[in-house]
Amino acid sequence: MPAIAIPTISVNQDFVTVFGQEVFPQQLRGGMILTERIDALNFRIRESHPGYKTEWHVAGDPTLILIQKGTLRITLQNGDFQDFGSGTMFIAQDYLPENIDFDPKKHGHMAEVTDQESLQAVHIKLSKR
Repeated sequence: MPAIAIPTISVNQDFVTVFGQEVFPQQLRGGMILTERIDALNFRIRESHPGYKTEWHVAGDPTLILIQKGTLRITLQNGDFQDFGSGTMFIAQDYLPENIDFDPKKHGHMAEVTDQESLQAVHIKLSKR
Protein backbone atom coordinates (compact mmCIF):
# COMPACT_ATOMS: atom_id res chain seq x y z
CA MET A 1 0.00 0.00 0.00
CA PRO A 2 1.44 3.43 -0.87
CA ALA A 3 2.05 5.96 1.89
CA ILE A 4 3.13 9.56 2.23
CA ALA A 5 5.76 10.54 4.81
CA ILE A 6 5.48 14.07 6.18
CA PRO A 7 8.45 15.59 8.05
CA THR A 8 7.69 16.48 11.68
CA ILE A 9 9.09 18.67 14.40
CA SER A 10 8.43 16.73 17.62
CA VAL A 11 9.98 16.18 21.04
CA ASN A 12 11.96 13.27 22.44
CA GLN A 13 11.51 11.75 25.92
CA ASP A 14 13.37 14.73 27.44
CA PHE A 15 11.11 17.23 25.61
CA VAL A 16 13.97 18.36 23.38
CA THR A 17 12.78 19.24 19.86
CA VAL A 18 13.79 16.73 17.16
CA PHE A 19 13.07 16.12 13.48
CA GLY A 20 11.11 13.00 12.53
CA GLN A 21 8.37 11.93 10.19
CA GLU A 22 4.79 10.73 10.31
CA VAL A 23 3.60 8.21 7.74
CA PHE A 24 0.05 8.30 6.37
CA PRO A 25 -1.12 5.20 4.44
CA GLN A 26 -2.82 5.89 1.12
CA GLN A 27 -5.35 4.03 -1.02
CA LEU A 28 -6.31 4.28 -4.67
CA ARG A 29 -9.83 5.74 -4.98
CA GLY A 30 -11.33 6.70 -8.33
CA GLY A 31 -7.95 7.39 -9.91
CA MET A 32 -6.68 9.39 -6.91
CA ILE A 33 -4.21 8.23 -4.29
CA LEU A 34 -5.66 9.45 -0.98
CA THR A 35 -4.99 9.17 2.74
CA GLU A 36 -7.86 8.56 5.11
CA ARG A 37 -9.62 11.74 6.23
CA ILE A 38 -7.47 13.84 8.57
CA ASP A 39 -9.50 16.04 10.89
CA ALA A 40 -8.50 19.66 11.51
CA LEU A 41 -9.73 22.51 13.70
CA ASN A 42 -8.97 25.66 11.70
CA PHE A 43 -6.50 27.20 9.30
CA ARG A 44 -4.64 30.47 8.77
CA ILE A 45 -3.03 32.02 5.72
CA ARG A 46 0.44 33.35 6.50
CA GLU A 47 2.85 35.77 4.89
CA SER A 48 6.31 36.56 6.28
CA HIS A 49 8.75 38.96 4.65
CA PRO A 50 12.42 38.27 3.83
CA GLY A 51 14.54 38.44 6.98
CA TYR A 52 11.70 37.28 9.28
CA LYS A 53 13.05 35.20 12.18
CA THR A 54 11.41 33.90 15.35
CA GLU A 55 12.80 33.44 18.82
CA TRP A 56 13.03 29.88 20.19
CA HIS A 57 9.51 28.51 20.66
CA VAL A 58 7.41 25.35 20.55
CA ALA A 59 4.39 24.80 18.32
CA GLY A 60 2.12 23.67 21.13
CA ASP A 61 -0.82 22.35 19.11
CA PRO A 62 0.03 20.06 16.15
CA THR A 63 -0.05 22.19 12.99
CA LEU A 64 0.41 21.14 9.36
CA ILE A 65 2.29 23.86 7.48
CA LEU A 66 2.02 23.95 3.68
CA ILE A 67 4.64 26.15 2.00
CA GLN A 68 3.20 27.85 -1.09
CA LYS A 69 6.01 30.29 -1.89
CA GLY A 70 9.44 31.08 -0.45
CA THR A 71 11.66 29.06 1.89
CA LEU A 72 11.28 28.55 5.64
CA ARG A 73 14.25 27.20 7.59
CA ILE A 74 13.54 25.36 10.84
CA THR A 75 16.55 25.20 13.17
CA LEU A 76 16.81 22.99 16.26
CA GLN A 77 18.77 23.71 19.44
CA ASN A 78 21.55 21.29 18.36
CA GLY A 79 22.12 23.30 15.15
CA ASP A 80 20.39 20.83 12.82
CA PHE A 81 18.09 22.52 10.33
CA GLN A 82 15.78 21.73 7.44
CA ASP A 83 14.69 24.06 4.66
CA PHE A 84 11.09 23.82 3.45
CA GLY A 85 10.40 25.40 0.07
CA SER A 86 7.46 25.84 -2.29
CA GLY A 87 5.32 22.72 -2.50
CA THR A 88 6.64 21.13 0.72
CA MET A 89 4.94 20.58 4.04
CA PHE A 90 5.71 19.60 7.61
CA ILE A 91 3.91 19.09 10.91
CA ALA A 92 5.06 21.28 13.81
CA GLN A 93 4.07 19.46 17.00
CA ASP A 94 6.78 20.13 19.58
CA TYR A 95 5.38 21.09 22.98
CA LEU A 96 6.04 21.16 26.71
CA PRO A 97 3.74 19.82 29.40
CA GLU A 98 2.46 22.41 31.87
CA ASN A 99 4.84 21.20 34.60
CA ILE A 100 7.99 22.04 32.54
CA ASP A 101 9.08 25.67 32.19
CA PHE A 102 10.29 26.72 28.74
CA ASP A 103 14.09 27.09 28.62
CA PRO A 104 15.20 28.97 25.46
CA LYS A 105 18.62 27.28 25.69
CA LYS A 106 17.12 23.77 25.64
CA HIS A 107 13.60 23.71 24.22
CA GLY A 108 11.96 24.53 20.93
CA HIS A 109 12.86 25.48 17.41
CA MET A 110 13.47 28.68 15.47
CA ALA A 111 11.95 29.57 12.08
CA GLU A 112 13.31 32.02 9.52
CA VAL A 113 12.67 33.10 5.94
CA THR A 114 16.01 32.44 4.25
CA ASP A 115 15.67 33.86 0.75
CA GLN A 116 14.75 37.22 -0.76
CA GLU A 117 11.20 36.11 -1.53
CA SER A 118 8.34 36.52 0.94
CA LEU A 119 7.01 33.33 2.48
CA GLN A 120 3.40 32.36 1.82
CA ALA A 121 2.08 29.38 3.75
CA VAL A 122 -1.08 27.83 5.11
CA HIS A 123 -1.16 26.71 8.76
CA ILE A 124 -3.74 23.99 9.47
CA LYS A 125 -4.27 23.26 13.17
CA LEU A 126 -4.79 19.51 13.35
CA SER A 127 -5.84 19.21 17.00
CA LYS A 128 -5.73 20.93 20.36
CA ARG A 129 -3.21 19.57 22.83
